[in-house]
Amino acid sequence: MPDYKLSTVPRNGERAVFDNGTLSVPNHPIIPFVEGDGTGPDIWRASVRVFDAAVEKAYGGERKVEWMEVFAGEKAFKQFKDWLPQETVDAMAEFRVSIKGPLTTPVGGGIRSLNVTLRQVLDLYACIRPVRYFEGVGAPVKEPEKVDVVIFRENTEDVYAGIEWKAGSAEATKLRNYIKTEFGKDIRENSAIGIKPMSEFGSKRLIEMAIRHAVEKCKESVTLVHKGNIMKFTEGAFRDWGYEVAKEKFAGSTVTEADLSKGGKDSHADAVVIRDRIADSMFQQMLLRPSEYSVIATPNLNGDYLSDAAAAQVGGLGIAPGGNVGDGVAVFEATHGTAPKYANLDKINPGSVILSGVMMFDYMGWPEAAKLIVKGVENAIKAKRVTYDLARQMPGSTEVSTSAFGDAVIAGMANQ
Repeated sequence: MPDYKLSTVPRNGERAVFDNGTLSVPNHPIIPFVEGDGTGPDIWRASVRVFDAAVEKAYGGERKVEWMEVFAGEKAFKQFKDWLPQETVDAMAEFRVSIKGPLTTPVGGGIRSLNVTLRQVLDLYACIRPVRYFEGVGAPVKEPEKVDVVIFRENTEDVYAGIEWKAGSAEATKLRNYIKTEFGKDIRENSAIGIKPMSEFGSKRLIEMAIRHAVEKCKESVTLVHKGNIMKFTEGAFRDWGYEVAKEKFAGSTVTEADLSKGGKDSHADAVVIRDRIADSMFQQMLLRPSEYSVIATPNLNGDYLSDAAAAQVGGLGIAPGGNVGDGVAVFEATHGTAPKYANLDKINPGSVILSGVMMFDYMGWPEAAKLIVKGVENAIKAKRVTYDLARQMPGSTEVSTSAFGDAVIAGMANQ
């Protein structure tokens, strides 16, 4: 076990174990958390009360989360002069399941995204974003209730790999000259240069997770979203590898859209349909025909755009959960930014972290707690006691604070 000097390991807690592809969670698991920057502390205080209340109500004291604060972002830098201490990474790896609030990422110069760093060093290769509508939330589209999709976004490759050089740098100039000399491809002088790696291994394991989810949850389809008509050997390969995974590992449970049209739907009534869509077309499809899409698998950048755009259709990032999942390690997180101007005002919506906790409990095999939280959120929204971001979209609603929304969710759990 690592020697923790910055954080305190709860004495009464136990470690989750991952063995032979199965996660075993004890009744008193130690779960590391990062409260987050900006509005993170406000959000975490409300969220953790919801989590504890749900576990207590669901299991009557038989189970209890032992929370362990670990540090990243501004709080870590102010206290320890380190944006991401190694022991935070060690704790997330050792205890298997973690949750975090939003972390600061400067645009342009400065530190690299801590979120991206965590995904890469822990090999959290799948960013999972379920997007659904909660009755009563104001939305910019006419029929937001038709949106019910889970997006699996590849998390470690693509342009997010961090392989890039500044315009005019010696490295960019050297690479530009090499590409011109060796491959005959011209790049404008003083260009910034980035590399977009996409591997068969990385793509296939992400797509396999998406298809397995669809099969286990009896979803209708998995749609591979790509820009393979332009980037033929990266995103086009992602598409091709996706069909290969379906054929190699899920032959008895899936059917391609092309084969379905040939053989008739009745011949594959229970099969998950595997199909693909060009990325720009997919944005239109999600607006015009969202009910036709249940599971989406996509490369990194496309998934980033698409998951936020889908969340906007059902009320915004304030109620958009997310999880970063690898093999036996998962970090659940808020999907929005830090909103520093609202820090310490007890104002911001904690829904993203609260619903990320739903994903966390489902991942842990504690579905009873997860369902209670969902019910609590549904009832809080139906009662129209919501934070400002939702209140301004919901006529007749009562604007409440971050902490009061947490109270409303807890109260909503009792209305079974």
